[in-house]
Amino acid sequence: MADTSRCRCARCTIRGLMGPAVVITIGVLFLLQEMRGGGYGFSNTYPFILVVIGAILLASSLAPDEGHISSEVAPPAVTPPVPPVPPQNSFPGQG
Repeated sequence: MADTSRCRCARCTIRGLMGPAVVITIGVLFLLQEMRGGGYGFSNTYPFILVVIGAILLASSLAPDEGHISSEVAPPAVTPPVPPVPPQNSFPGQG
């Protein structure tokens, strides 16, 4: 079942690429480490991951948000309280 309330604006689409971009970057760095014989340890490569994360965040902040669907639900409208009506006496002349 498709979720019709999912946002398809450019900002949210770019931000959705964060996970795949980080996974691909880590995979490429591991591949370089295997091909180059260990010269690319994690202590030398974590700045690349931070650069990819920063580039994705920068691109998403510069993208237009036209057509953005907010995930926040509007609070329900507050109706003024109705004062209780006193019960009427069913016997005339008393009370």
